[in-house]
Amino acid sequence: MDSNKQWPEVDRRENKDTWVNILQWLSLIGWFLFSIALVVSFYAAPERSYGITRYKGIEVRDYWVTPLTDYLYVLLWVTALLSLGSIVLSHFRTRRATDNKFYNFVLLFVICAAWVFYIAINAYWQS
Repeated sequence: MDSNKQWPEVDRRENKDTWVNILQWLSLIGWFLFSIALVVSFYAAPERSYGITRYKGIEVRDYWVTPLTDYLYVLLWVTALLSLGSIVLSHFRTRRATDNKFYNFVLLFVICAAWVFYIAINAYWQS
């Protein structure tokens, strides 16, 4: 047998691994929680004071709504921990070069962590 002969690449997988299905569901759940966090942040964040609101004398809220901010923190931390656990799980479960790299988990983790730190720093400077 010739030692230079390459074996044909055959994908012997019959269907998706259970862990891959779990990762896909975690991805959906994580992005769904992130979408909910966007809605909560819309109602929790301070309102902008535009020129027309100052001209008309309309009062705007210049502080974070505390109960909603607490929910926002919880949502963001759960989403960040969910994506971090998924990153670790995908690192150990993906072995082939053709497997999905799940870059969306990295993106979701970075966005959630940055958002938590932004809110914490912004709340600190306003108080």
